Amino acid sequence: MEITAAMVKELREKTGAGMMDCKRALTDANGDMERATELLREKGLASAAKKAGRVAAEGIVEAYIHGGGRIGVLVEVNSETDFVAKNESFRNFVHDIAMHIAAAGPQYVRREEVPQEVVEHERSILRAQTLNEGKPEHIVDKIVEGRVDKFFKDICLLEQPFVKDPDKTVEQLLKETIAHIGENISIRRFARFVVGEGIEKQETNFAEEVMAQIRG
Repeated sequence: MEITAAMVKELREKTGAGMMDCKRALTDANGDMERATELLREKGLASAAKKAGRVAAEGIVEAYIHGGGRIGVLVEVNSETDFVAKNESFRNFVHDIAMHIAAAGPQYVRREEVPQEVVEHERSILRAQTLNEGKPEHIVDKIVEGRVDKFFKDICLLEQPFVKDPDKTVEQLLKETIAHIGENISIRRFARFVVGEGIEKQETNFAEEVMAQIRG
């Protein structure tokens, strides 16, 4: 079957993959668009880790507002090319990340960003708690490190269970999206605002409300 430029263009717009990759996938799939998409995804999963080291300096800033303006999120997600930044799959991913941040309230993108003094402070608290529980001295350090690891998973975006599919982490979702789109993607930074945060008031669980809306 002849692979036309229009077919290559359609597959490229659908997946965000490179032109030559699209043409090769269509050739291998004998012009079957769905099979070509699957081939690109399979290839992407195998090479997603390699793409992670490539520079991603394009992208978009997404704004997400919940609850009539009670919670607001700004998140910057980068791609390698402006073409992918305009891709629907990429934009859907960024929107999902913004909603997740609103619901789960992470403090950092990745654990490498957590200041050492914050980690040491948390470690000292956890050590005191563990000793107070009467744990044997020789296993205290191991228990504390396990709890520090859980601390990272609670506050770091990439390590949190994705609110729309808790069976995978945000990092796993990111890797799947890299594989699907065909180039490196990086969640660079975010800011989360809650009306009245830090002001003493009656407690309201906004996070549960956001998650209920997403899952509903």
